[in-house]
Order: sequence, then C-alpha cells, then structure tokens
Amino acid sequence: MIKTSISELKAGLSEYINRAAYGKERIIIMSRGKPKAAMINIEALERLEALEAEQSFRQGWQEAQSGDTQPLDELWTDVDTA
Repeated sequence: MIKTSISELKAGLSEYINRAAYGKERIIIMSRGKPKAAMINIEALERLEALEAEQSFRQGWQEAQSGDTQPLDELWTDVDTA
C-alpha cells in the first residue's frame, strides 16, 4: 500500500493510475496527514461492489426471515411521498 499527498498525486497522476491499474497497488491519498480517499484498480472495485451487493442481499434475506419487513403497499406509499 502506498500513501501519497494530494499534491504528489497531482504531479504524478498517470504514474499512480498505472500503479493502481496494472501494478494492482492500493494508493491511499492523504490530506494534512490523514487518509482522505483511496485509489484501487477496477477489478478490486468490482469485487468490493459484489461483496456489498451480497451483504445487502443477506441483510434483506435476514429481515424477510425475521418478519422485520414493510408491506409492499406501504413501501410504495413511502416512495411516492419522498
């Protein structure tokens, strides 16, 4: 994992992008000495999104099994009034 400041990132943006994309390095972007954001390759992002989707599905499944759900007609009413 690489840590870099925003100014260093700006100066070498294409290098950092290539390191993330092809070198599969994770880059932590620091601001005032604190982590602010991260740069990862597309494959890592896709895995993260798949994990999030799976977690959301499991949570929904658990709620459905426990009966902790909202009737569909109430859900649509909530959506219409939002």
